[in-house]
Amino acid sequence: MPLLLDTAFVPLAALLGLLVGSFLNVVIHRLPKMMHAQWAAQAAEFEGRTLPPQTPYNLWQPPSQCPACGARVAVLHNIPVLSYLLLRGRCAQCGVRISPRYPIVEALTCALSFWVAFHFGFNVAGVSTLVLTWFLIGLSFIDADTTLLPDSMTLPLLWLGLLLNINATFTPLRDAVIGACCGYLSLWLVYWGFKLATGREGMGYGDFKLLAAIGAWLGWKMLLPVVLLSSLAGAVLGMGLIVLARRGRNIPIPFGPYLAIAGFLASLYGAPIAQRLGLG
Repeated sequence: MPLLLDTAFVPLAALLGLLVGSFLNVVIHRLPKMMHAQWAAQAAEFEGRTLPPQTPYNLWQPPSQCPACGARVAVLHNIPVLSYLLLRGRCAQCGVRISPRYPIVEALTCALSFWVAFHFGFNVAGVSTLVLTWFLIGLSFIDADTTLLPDSMTLPLLWLGLLLNINATFTPLRDAVIGACCGYLSLWLVYWGFKLATGREGMGYGDFKLLAAIGAWLGWKMLLPVVLLSSLAGAVLGMGLIVLARRGRNIPIPFGPYLAIAGFLASLYGAPIAQRLGLG
């Protein structure tokens, strides 16, 4: 029976990943806009101004629509990946090209969900790591687009990691608490050291919270592998952006996606990595 559950879990996780990927596209697109609207409302309240009535805008309203012509996306045109391919990447109404990022996020979420389910099987760790993976995908693309890592995602991720480790799902609770504290403080110290030395900010507070969340999930022993892997990925991909995409050296490169990549790999292969580094 357990083998049957594990076997069924893998394709179901992949299918669920497609659906979650479609929802993540909404989160990636709308959450930063919601944050800016919230900041504008808070600034207006502080200054004693009254903003004009706003049309409801959240993760559920308004329904999905073409950004060019405003046409509502029909249900049949909203099937993950398949609809994009059938429509040849264009709006069914006006023919304007749709960003390929939408099917990329859906396919990526599907593939990583398959990977996680195959690696862990059907158990608490497998289901939990699916959730972690989905959060990391959403945070990565938001940070890549806007250099923001929303508290509404990083903080719940941190608390969820601590709750899961009450029963040592990934690491003993003591290690998880230390991991959350050290994850935050390590980058906080790097931030202030860099700022005092150069007068510039090298990273944002969202990076501290994301590493704290990863520490809460995986424990303090995984922090060094995560930082090393993310720094290596950042250096390689950052140089690639500068050389191939001709990205200016003064344009900030979000660190969140690299932390997310390293956190994902550590969630699957953290134990052998830690052993190789003498942390096991």
